[in-house]
Amino acid sequence: MRTFRRLVAACTAALMVSSCSILQNVASSATSVGTNTGSAIAGLYQILKATGTIDLSNLTNLINLGKILTGANALAGATTAYADDFATALVKGSSNLVNSNNIAKVLTGLESLANMDTSALATASSFAATGSDPQVSMSSKGISDSMNAITKLLAGLE
Repeated sequence: MRTFRRLVAACTAALMVSSCSILQNVASSATSVGTNTGSAIAGLYQILKATGTIDLSNLTNLINLGKILTGANALAGATTAYADDFATALVKGSSNLVNSNNIAKVLTGLESLANMDTSALATASSFAATGSDPQVSMSSKGISDSMNAITKLLAGLE
């Protein structure tokens, strides 16, 4: 009986350690994705503010768009804890461009993106990330819809 109790205690301890590790990895993922998304939002916001448009032939812009899409998709169906960690990191990653005054609009914008077909823009971003020429055209329906949603999200920062 004593051996059985020790075995149960050891198994319980091992389970608790692995559970804590899993939770830490989830929090780490939320922080990483939130920070990257915030940084990408800040980068694109500055470009949009300076030029009035987001140049889709610029590879850095496409990579930033891909980071925003990654953030949007990560939030879809996320737990409250993940979303909270993501939001905190989003603010930090954007250097407080995203803040308590506009975070609700930004999260709503990200939710909208998660509910759209952004596959054309995601593909273009993947090509850009590998250094390939994505040959993106705003005339593509999927790209123009995605860009309109992202532009609306960025406009919510003002």
